[in-house]
Amino acid sequence: MEPMKQLRAVVRQYWGFDELRPLQAEAMQLALTRRDSLVVLPTGGGKSLCFQAPALCMPGLAVVVSPLISLMKDQVDALVDRGVAAAAVNSTSSPAERRRVADEIRAERLKLLYLSPERLTSEQMLTFLTGVKLSFFAIDEAHCISQWGHDFRPEYRELKLLKETFPDTPVHAYTATATATVREEIARELRLERPETLVGAFDRPNLVYRVLRRGDKMKQITEVIERHADESGVIYCLRRADVDELCEQLQAAGYTAAPYHAGMDERARHDSQEAFANDRVKIIVATVAFGMGIDKSDVRFVLHAAAPKSLESYQQESGRAGRDGLEAECCLFFSGADFMAWRRMQSELPPPALEAAMALLDGIEKFCLTVNCRHQAIVNYFGQTLPNENCGACDVCLGDVEYQADALVIAQKILSCVVRLQSGFGAAYVTNVLVGSREQRILEREHDQLSTHGILQEFDSKHIRGWVEQLVEQGFLAKSGEYNVLQITASGRELLRGNATPRLLKPSTKPRRESRAAKESWEGVDRELFESLRSLRRRKADERGLPPFVVFSDVTLRDMARRRPMTPEQMLAVHGVGQQKCAQYGAEFIAAIRSYCELHGVGDGRTIESFDDEPTVAPKRSSKGAKAAAFELFAQRRSIEDVCQKLSRAPSTVQSYLLEFMTEREIDDPTPWLDAGLFEQIRQAACQVETGQLTPLFEALRGAATYDQIRVALAALKNFSEK
Repeated sequence: MEPMKQLRAVVRQYWGFDELRPLQAEAMQLALTRRDSLVVLPTGGGKSLCFQAPALCMPGLAVVVSPLISLMKDQVDALVDRGVAAAAVNSTSSPAERRRVADEIRAERLKLLYLSPERLTSEQMLTFLTGVKLSFFAIDEAHCISQWGHDFRPEYRELKLLKETFPDTPVHAYTATATATVREEIARELRLERPETLVGAFDRPNLVYRVLRRGDKMKQITEVIERHADESGVIYCLRRADVDELCEQLQAAGYTAAPYHAGMDERARHDSQEAFANDRVKIIVATVAFGMGIDKSDVRFVLHAAAPKSLESYQQESGRAGRDGLEAECCLFFSGADFMAWRRMQSELPPPALEAAMALLDGIEKFCLTVNCRHQAIVNYFGQTLPNENCGACDVCLGDVEYQADALVIAQKILSCVVRLQSGFGAAYVTNVLVGSREQRILEREHDQLSTHGILQEFDSKHIRGWVEQLVEQGFLAKSGEYNVLQITASGRELLRGNATPRLLKPSTKPRRESRAAKESWEGVDRELFESLRSLRRRKADERGLPPFVVFSDVTLRDMARRRPMTPEQMLAVHGVGQQKCAQYGAEFIAAIRSYCELHGVGDGRTIESFDDEPTVAPKRSSKGAKAAAFELFAQRRSIEDVCQKLSRAPSTVQSYLLEFMTEREIDDPTPWLDAGLFEQIRQAACQVETGQLTPLFEALRGAATYDQIRVALAALKNFSEK
C-alpha cells in the first residue's frame, strides 16, 4: 500500500477521522519521507497527529519530547485508549515501570515514547537509544527553545545533542506559535538539516475574542461563566495572590473552581489539574504557570482577568479554548495598570531582553486598544492576513462595541487639550483636564483656566481615557519619554484640520450575537441527547480513570447526537470513532441512543434537528415525519434547495435525508441533485483514485466538486455496482 494511503487508513482506524486538517497531510508526508521539518500549526490545529500517525506507519520507535509530565500523561492516555502502543518515562515512573517500558522497546512492541528534554539528553538515555531502531524525534512545544519565545526552557537547548548522537535520524519540531524570528532560532538550535518549514494559518475562527476595560471584575467574570454554565473554563490572573483571592470568591459564590500557580506545592498543583481534567471542577484559576500542561479539548472559555505580557502569550493561552474545533469564547479584561505592572516586573532585565520584552508588551497593548477586527490583529502580528474584513467572531465584528457618532469632534477636543498642555503630560493628566477636575496639581498649574478644561465633562473619565489610548493606537497621538507624555503626531495635526477621521468606541447596548462557528457546530444536533451522552461519557471516564475528553470529544458527541447511530457500522461513521473506540464504548452509547429515541418516539440512526424545529408543511410533523416528507419530495425529483424550503430544514440535514433516500430506494441516477457532467467527472476520478476515502477524491477533483456532491455521486455509483 502507498505510504499516504496507509497513513489515511491508520488515521481512520485509530482516530476515526476521514479528513485531515490543513497542512496535516503535508506534515505527515515529511515524516514519512524522513525529512527534517519545522511545523507551526495553531493550538487545536492537530499538530500531535502529525507525528503520532506517521509513527504507526514507520518501522522503529518515535521519541517525542514533551515539556510537562501532565501533558505527556494526557497524550499517552489518549493514545493507549485508542489502541496505540505508547508510553512515557518521567520522574513519576517507578523502577518497575521503567524496566517494563525498556523491555517493550527492546522487543519492538512500542511505537511512541514520551520523554522530557532533561531525561532524553541524559547520558544513560542517549546510550540506551543508540541500540534502538528509531523512526524519528518529535520535539513538541518547540518554541520553548527560543529565548525570544514566551515559554523559554533552557533545557530545550540541550536537544542539539540529538543531531550529534543520531545524525541519520530525522528531527521534527512542532509548535503552535512562533514568529519568523523564533522559527529561525528553533531550526538553528536543533541543528535541523535543510528543514522543510510548514506554517499554518494562525487564525482560530471558532474562537470569539472579546476585549473590555476592567470595571467590576467579579461581575464581568461571572457574566462570562454564566454564559458557559456547566462548561469548562480557564481564568488567567497576573499574580499568585490574585489567583487565590479570585478562586476563593468564585468558590464562595458557588462555582467549582481550583487554583494553580507556581507558589503551590507540586502535589497541590497536580490535584488541581487532575480535578479540572476530570471535570470534578469546571474552572481553573491560574497564572501563566498553567500553560502547556493542558491537553483538555473541551475548554469552552478562556478568560484573562488582566492583560498578559505579549500577544504571543495571549494567542497561546487563549488557544487553550476550543481545541476540539468547536466554538469557544476568549475574554480579556484589561487596565492601564496591567501594562505598568508588567513594565515594573520586567524593568531589571538586561538591555537586549528588556527591549524585546517592551516590544512584546506594546504588541498586546495595541491589541487591547484596537478598534479593528481582533482576529485580523492577531494574524497580522504573525505576518498573515484574513480575506474578510468582518470575521463574525469578535466583539468588534459582532457589534458588541459601537463607534462613537461624533468621534471627530471628540478627538479634536482631546488633541487640542494636548496642544494647550504643550505636550508635557500623560494620558491620566490629560483626561483629568478634559473632565474638568479641580485637583490640586491642575489648579496650581492654572490648567483649570484652559479652554479645554472640562470640555468633555459630560463623559465618564474611563471613556475619555479609552479614547486617548485609541488615538495613540491609531497614530494620532504618540507617547514619549520615561513618563509616556502625549505628543501630537503629523496625522494628529491633519485630524485637527478635519482631514482625517478617527474611530472611537463606546460600550454597546446591543444583545450579544452568536458567532458563525457556534451556529454551524450545533446544526442538526439534538441538544438533549447530547447532554445525555455527556453524562454517559462522564461515567465511562470515571470507570477507566480517564478525563472525559479522552473517551470521546465534544465534537464526537455532537456528531452522535446529530446522526443517532443505531449499529456499529453507523457508529464507525461518527467523527472521531475509530475501531478501538467503537469496540470499547460503541455498545453502551448505541444502547443509550436507542433508549433515548424510544423514549421520545424518534430515531433510526438518521441525522435530525432539534425537536423544537418542526417542519412547516401541514399537517404538523415530528422529525420522523420530516424525513418521510423529504422522501416524498425526492421521489418527485425535487432539488435539495426545494426540499430545504418546503421543510424549513438546514441543507446539511436535507443532504443526509437524500443519501438515506438514495440508499433505501437504490437510486443510481443522481440527477437532478447532481449535474450529469459533474457526475461523470466524479465517476472517472473515482476510478483513478480507487479508494473509498473522500479526501483523496476531493483533492483529485481539484475543487470541481464539494464533499456533499461527491457523497451523492458515490451513493449512486454504489447502487449501480450492486444491481
